[in-house]
Amino acid sequence: MIILGIDPGYAIIGYGVVKYENYKFIPLEYGAVTTPAKIDFSSRLEMIFKGITSIIEKHNPDALAIEKLFFNTNTTTAIDVAQARGVIMLAAKMKNLPAYEYTPLQVKQSVTGYGRAQKAQVMEMTRQMLSLKSVPKPDDTADALALTICHGYNATMLGKLNFGR
Repeated sequence: MIILGIDPGYAIIGYGVVKYENYKFIPLEYGAVTTPAKIDFSSRLEMIFKGITSIIEKHNPDALAIEKLFFNTNTTTAIDVAQARGVIMLAAKMKNLPAYEYTPLQVKQSVTGYGRAQKAQVMEMTRQMLSLKSVPKPDDTADALALTICHGYNATMLGKLNFGR
């Protein structure tokens, strides 16, 4: 199974593409789609849509794992991130890519075994599980890769895993 993990945002959108095969995670590509702050917001959304669509077309993933939004302070930021998340979900839908949403607590639990783990712990476990030399930067990319691990484990538990690919 090929999993596309996305850590949504509008300035930096972390992504990771991982193959989950025989209970092993193999990173295929990871990085970030970035948008410049000095352009209008609708153009940023278009850049996000095109960037995510390109990744989907390149890797033809079986699933999208995306973080559920949780904001308790800045509602303006929350609305902007929600809009960016909407174009990401639209890109997935237009490519018939099923999307699965996970909370930060679920991701931490899947990667470290502890739902209240510190961010550094999650990042280091993600690095180890993917056999990477260093923790991917920016943090959004590491978060996206952690989402792929979370989905791989959840798909296994739900019997939705297809190792035949």
